[in-house]
Amino acid sequence: MFLGMFVSAGWLKKIRSIDWVIFSCAVTLSALGLLTMNSFTGQDPLFIRQLVWLGLGTLVFFGASFIDWRFLRRSGVAASIYGLLIVPLLLLLVLGRAVKGAKSWIAFGGLGIEPVEFVKLALIIALAKYFSRRHIEIHNIRHVIVSGFYAAFVFFLVALQPDFGGAIIIFLVWFGMVFFSGISKKHVATVVLLGLTLFAGLWLFGFHDYQKQRILNFVHPARDVQGTGYNAYQSMVAVGSGELFGKGIGYGTQSKLRFLPEYQTDFIFAAFAEEWGFVGILFVFLLFGILFWRIIQTAARGATNFETLFALGVLCYLAAHFTLHAGINLGILPVTGTTIPFMSYGGSHMLGEFLALGMLSGMRRYARAAHRDMLDREFSGGYDR
Repeated sequence: MFLGMFVSAGWLKKIRSIDWVIFSCAVTLSALGLLTMNSFTGQDPLFIRQLVWLGLGTLVFFGASFIDWRFLRRSGVAASIYGLLIVPLLLLLVLGRAVKGAKSWIAFGGLGIEPVEFVKLALIIALAKYFSRRHIEIHNIRHVIVSGFYAAFVFFLVALQPDFGGAIIIFLVWFGMVFFSGISKKHVATVVLLGLTLFAGLWLFGFHDYQKQRILNFVHPARDVQGTGYNAYQSMVAVGSGELFGKGIGYGTQSKLRFLPEYQTDFIFAAFAEEWGFVGILFVFLLFGILFWRIIQTAARGATNFETLFALGVLCYLAAHFTLHAGINLGILPVTGTTIPFMSYGGSHMLGEFLALGMLSGMRRYARAAHRDMLDREFSGGYDR
């Protein structure tokens, strides 16, 4: 009887520690995405599949919320996770299935898995571990360079697929975590200069012709409306036609009549804006704002520097996806093929995003109650052996 009460109390504590605000925002955004991709004119296979992925994502979130993630602070764990998840990226170059010119998928049974979505999370763990051990001497640019090698290796593997959007996300995650780790302004300027140099090198030797055309279309949006600028133009038309209150759910002509390509994935924000209008866009921005603020609060209550940096890394990861996708759909950024968290169709990114939030929810359970104890253990090496 007493054992049953103890177990019940333990599970009750875990359930109460779940961040229901973060979970509610993620599920609401997912539901808005489902409504946007459903045509309401018959059974939509993408809608059904995404509904299944949402169910699996929910299970992943709760499963991750019940795990004690302090084991990630032990020496070698973060590096092992990073190394293991790099292997599928290497295999993609040989075994990957080319979809629209990019080898981003590995066929697994009847499913396609996109490894880079989980590598992003592994990179966040590796960088959080690296910077948490070196926060006192972070002003030494050597640590910026070393951490850059972690990201650069992933960056080039993703760029070789080629997946330019994914490579940009990798860079922004690294840059954001370097910035939050306490780097000096002088080093920030150095990183920006290196980034510009890298861009120049990619323009000359790395970018494909269609990627160069996308960037040129960004500078001159109307230069090739019927060709390489078609997607961006149709996206802006869809957003503008939504006006204040939108055309109504299921009545988006640009998306449902297929003038707007890839409206379930790369351009779902534009399809949503057409049906929900400016008011709907404000609602999406509000949901993401609450989600990001909640992550910042979780970072502020981190038991150690590792938890804080991990939360800030997740913030960079989600914010980069959101900013790029919204900017592309609004016509203020070049088209790179980037999904928006939770709303766009896709199982790999959905599972990765819910896993990241679940890990934050799990870390939240021991953040406050054991703050002093966790700090003492970290500085004494209790979790790094």
